[in-house]
Amino acid sequence: MTTSQEELLPATRRALLHRLAVAQSEGRAPSMVAAVVRGGRAVWHGARTSVDGQVPNENVQYRIGSITKTFTAVLVLRLRDEGLVDLGDRLEKHLPGTSAGEATIAELLAHTSGLAAESPAPWWERSPGSLRPELADVLGEQPFLHPAGRRFHYSNPGYTLLGALVERLRGAPWEDVLRREVLEPLGLDRTSAQPSAPHAGGWAVHPWADVLLPEPAEDLGRMAPAGQLWSTTGDLARFAVFLAQGDERVLSAQTVREMRAPAAPAEAADVADGVTYGLGLQIQHRDGRLLVGHSGSLPGFLANLTLSVADDVAAVVLANCTSGPLLSMVGADLVRIVAEAEPRIPEPWRPLPEVDPSVLELAGQWYWGTYAFGLRLTGGGGVSLEPLSGKGRGARFRANGDGTWTGLEGYYAGEVLRPVRRADGSVSHLDLGSFVFTRQPYDETADVPGGVDPEGWRGIG
Repeated sequence: MTTSQEELLPATRRALLHRLAVAQSEGRAPSMVAAVVRGGRAVWHGARTSVDGQVPNENVQYRIGSITKTFTAVLVLRLRDEGLVDLGDRLEKHLPGTSAGEATIAELLAHTSGLAAESPAPWWERSPGSLRPELADVLGEQPFLHPAGRRFHYSNPGYTLLGALVERLRGAPWEDVLRREVLEPLGLDRTSAQPSAPHAGGWAVHPWADVLLPEPAEDLGRMAPAGQLWSTTGDLARFAVFLAQGDERVLSAQTVREMRAPAAPAEAADVADGVTYGLGLQIQHRDGRLLVGHSGSLPGFLANLTLSVADDVAAVVLANCTSGPLLSMVGADLVRIVAEAEPRIPEPWRPLPEVDPSVLELAGQWYWGTYAFGLRLTGGGGVSLEPLSGKGRGARFRANGDGTWTGLEGYYAGEVLRPVRRADGSVSHLDLGSFVFTRQPYDETADVPGGVDPEGWRGIG
């Protein structure tokens, strides 16, 4: 019997349900819902609830808190891709008159602007947004706590500023721009700034007793771009596909890759924990895999979206409690369960459709000094240069169309690789950002910086 690769195996589905059930029970969540995405669509949905006969499904809204920031980041990057802003622009250039104008757009996106984590009292998540009608009310008298660009310091007011930037350049409220430019193109019709039935109620669970207290659901006003949204596992599953693949109607695949790349300096504790931040996305290294996404919380609700691009698996987990279950761990575990039980099946190997003989002759072994590297041809006219030891500086390079290549990652990102030819057309060496790669270690026939001792290699008698 053959099992469709689009469906999860029964054992995998049971393992997912078991992990969700343990999280809901041990975390004492009134309800918890989850979805798993693979191959561009949701392949599993699970739910646990404390109320008999009222099991929430993929269309029930929960408040998603700071996952809202990822949506706001998408709007800002659309502005950048249209040429309306540059990530290096200071906020003052486009949104003058704030007390935070020296921060750059990139710093605001990556939480490296040095702004405070919260707005002045009262606690904005549990008080009406009408108490903070202006940006000055959000920023307070001393908006900066740290030098800009020096450290990661999560800032809710920073994303309020980004939402105001969107409003200024689009000439419309943040919520309207989001609906028009992101939610409608992606088909996220159950994601909204205000709750829309059916939706869960938010609860606080007493830390020392199994009793509940309803939490208020405040309209965050100016702070909305930092955490206002309500959504469902169904909608967030589709959003996860977008974050993995891009969608030309919203953002290209290249731009969502940029969002997923680290953009904030990691402190010592962050290095140890394997966490950092991109442009509107949290990044962590856990269980040997790179995970991106975002968590969210507001009084009464917890949310998490976790994505492993390499495994082609994403998970969404939502709960209606203020604290208790660690949804980031639950999301990572759901991804791990599927990735390990049903690993991604690679595409069939196929030969290149065509090859340039002048590029093919570059394939094979090269030496930077005495370090051995292998150059391999890749798809689209690209090449890769990897250390044969498996450790060291390696990278993929994209073709520039003029017989050179530009590095895509690591130490060689942005560096140009070019073959240097002799008068007779034969290849003398490869030049990579001034590094010389030769066919033999310190090849005396190549232009090696510093020259090669004329007596050549020798032993010690």
